[in-house]
Amino acid sequence: MKPYIFLRALKHAEHTVFGVQDGQKTYYDAQFGQYCAYSSGQQVKRSILEELTSLLHVPMAPVTFNYNITKDKQLENKEPWSPCDPSYVDQLIGGWMRAGDGLTVKRRSPLSISAMRPLHPLLSGTVKENITFDRSNRPDNNPVNVRMAGSEKLLSEEEIDNYLTSNGRTLPRRNWIPDNRRAQGLFVYDIAIDLRTLFSVSTNQHEPELSKEKIVELKSKGWLESENTFGKCLTLPKEEREKIIPALASALLNWRITSNQARTFSLMETLAVAISDNASTLTGAIRAKLIDDGDRPKAKPIIDGTAGAAIFITLPCAGYIATENESADALIKAEEKLIEKLKTFNYENQLP
Repeated sequence: MKPYIFLRALKHAEHTVFGVQDGQKTYYDAQFGQYCAYSSGQQVKRSILEELTSLLHVPMAPVTFNYNITKDKQLENKEPWSPCDPSYVDQLIGGWMRAGDGLTVKRRSPLSISAMRPLHPLLSGTVKENITFDRSNRPDNNPVNVRMAGSEKLLSEEEIDNYLTSNGRTLPRRNWIPDNRRAQGLFVYDIAIDLRTLFSVSTNQHEPELSKEKIVELKSKGWLESENTFGKCLTLPKEEREKIIPALASALLNWRITSNQARTFSLMETLAVAISDNASTLTGAIRAKLIDDGDRPKAKPIIDGTAGAAIFITLPCAGYIATENESADALIKAEEKLIEKLKTFNYENQLP
C-alpha cells in the first residue's frame, strides 16, 4: 500500500465570509482579472482539528502565552508554547513547534492542507455590501456619549442639545459599516495524508520531535517502539488508533468554518469528494473547463469518474453541476473509504 492518501473536496459557499480581511480575504487572479475569495490552509486545518476534537469529546491542547516585562515596564510578546505532546489528538494530527531557552522540538503535521480557493476564478465571486449596527428603534435604552475632540470629558445633555440645535444636527444610534466583502461560488481544498507519520512520532534526538522525558512518558503509556523510513519512532497503540480514525475521516469531510459568520451564515455544503493514492488523479476528477463564448469566456465545472480517483457526489451537487450519479449517502461512503484506507496501513511494521 502506498503511504499517502490524497483528498479533494468541492464545497459551495453562498454569500458568506470565511476569512476576514477587509470583509473577506481575497487574492487577485491576473489571468482572468478576478478577485478570488479564499480561506488559508491554516484556517482549514484549525477547522478540521476543532471538528476532530469535538467528535472525540476531548479538549484541544493548552497553549501557554509568554510575555516579558521590559526595562521601561512594557509587555513584550514572546513565543507561545504548545505542550508538544502527541497524547493530545490535535497535537498528534496537527503537529507542533516549540522554541525557547531550552530544547527546540518540532513535529511537522502529517496533513498537508491547501487553501480553500475557487474551483476556477470564473466560478466564484465576491460582492460588497454596506451593513449597519442599528439601535435607533430604542433610543431610550441606548445612550449616546459626546466628547470634544482631544478631551475625555463628556458633554452634558444641555450642551449636547445646544450643539444639535445650533448646528441642525441629530445623533442617530446607528453606525454604518461600509464595503463588507462577501464570497460565493464553488471552492475546493486538497489534503495529503502522510500515513508514515500519522500515528508515529520520531525519537531522533538530532532533530527532535520529542524531549527525552516525553519519550519515557509515552512508553509508559503503551506507545510502541517502531521504525519507519525516517528512523526510530514511537507508534500509537492500535486500540487508540481505532478510536481516532473514524473521527478523523469524518472531520476531513464535514468540517466547517464557524468563525466570522455571525451575520453571514452559510452551510458551505460539500458537493463532491475525490479520494486517491495518486495526487495527479484528483485534478482531473474535480475540475473546470474553460469555454470560449465570444468576448467573455466561461468556465464549466466537471466531475469525472474516469480520471482515476474514487468519486462521491452528494445530492446538492446536482443543483450546480450536471450529474446523474449523486446519492444521499455519498459522504457516508466517502468516510467509509477513508476509514478503510486509514486502517489498512501497517503502522507498526512500516519497513520491509
